[in-house]
Amino acid sequence: MTHAVTQPGRLASASRSLKVLAGALLAVGTVLSSSASLAQNTPQLPDVVRIVVPFTPGGSNDVYARALAEQLGQNLGRSFIIENKAGAGGSIGSNDVARAKPDGSSLLFSSNSFVTRAAVDSKLPYDVRTSFEPVALVARGPMLLVTNTEVPFKTIPELIKTAKTSPVNYGSAGIGSIGQLSAELFNSLADTQMTHIPYKGIAGGLTDMMGGRIELMITTPASLGGSLDAGRVKAIAVTSPEPSKFFPELPTIAESVPGYSVEVWWGVYAPAGTPRELVDYLNQEIVKVTSSQRMIKLLANEASEPSKMNSEEFRTFVDSELTKWSTLAKERNISLN
Repeated sequence: MTHAVTQPGRLASASRSLKVLAGALLAVGTVLSSSASLAQNTPQLPDVVRIVVPFTPGGSNDVYARALAEQLGQNLGRSFIIENKAGAGGSIGSNDVARAKPDGSSLLFSSNSFVTRAAVDSKLPYDVRTSFEPVALVARGPMLLVTNTEVPFKTIPELIKTAKTSPVNYGSAGIGSIGQLSAELFNSLADTQMTHIPYKGIAGGLTDMMGGRIELMITTPASLGGSLDAGRVKAIAVTSPEPSKFFPELPTIAESVPGYSVEVWWGVYAPAGTPRELVDYLNQEIVKVTSSQRMIKLLANEASEPSKMNSEEFRTFVDSELTKWSTLAKERNISLN
């Protein structure tokens, strides 16, 4: 009779192998289950999402929106298309989104003209605070206080002294523009009375400033084209509350005018009623895109940097900006109506 011979070492080894295999299978199952659960909990965007830019093609709003749309489309597997709906200082395109379905299919991309327009126009067909869900602050950066090369002042303290004793004219892209509001904030805080000369766009004001017909403007770096580098105009300060890494040689206006702070910025909005989870999801995805080296480099062309605000922080920011400019517009009697 043949008797089976037991091999305790092999049996123990086999038992351990089975336990390891079982553990691995359990771990895989857990990962797959978690992935499936995550996929189910991820808000679903429509197959096609349109981003309305309320200005003509070619400007910073359009350029940044297109770059954002392209990357979002690649990351999320959806079609993000740009629609330029210009007119009435951006209010036509903004109203289009305000009236759209709150399902993630329509978004608005706009600069801070979104709130400055509301500060000076009481007849808008929408309410900035109640008609939209602020989604994400894309980027922000300083403006520049620039002068013609023949002015007698070279610093902000010298400008204040001159403006208190002699006429000083400043130009802007029009009544209610960020250029006018920025200069009027300066007037208010520095107790000066610089006179506003409105133009139909930045180009006309820049031409007159270089020709000596007005003394200064507060405008974005990109709007100056090559005139700053060519020495046809001179920058004497940045408008941001902190010094700018893009213009390290320039002081802030706030160093001489306490409390002064102005930045140009761009944001994304959805129609009011868009589900909170969808707003937060879009915010997270936009922050991912704007944190990429490609977008950081693109934003730097306008001396701007990306923001990482969440949607609630952006809502608070928009509200504070609207309050700030509405208060100033009332104080300085600036109105389109």
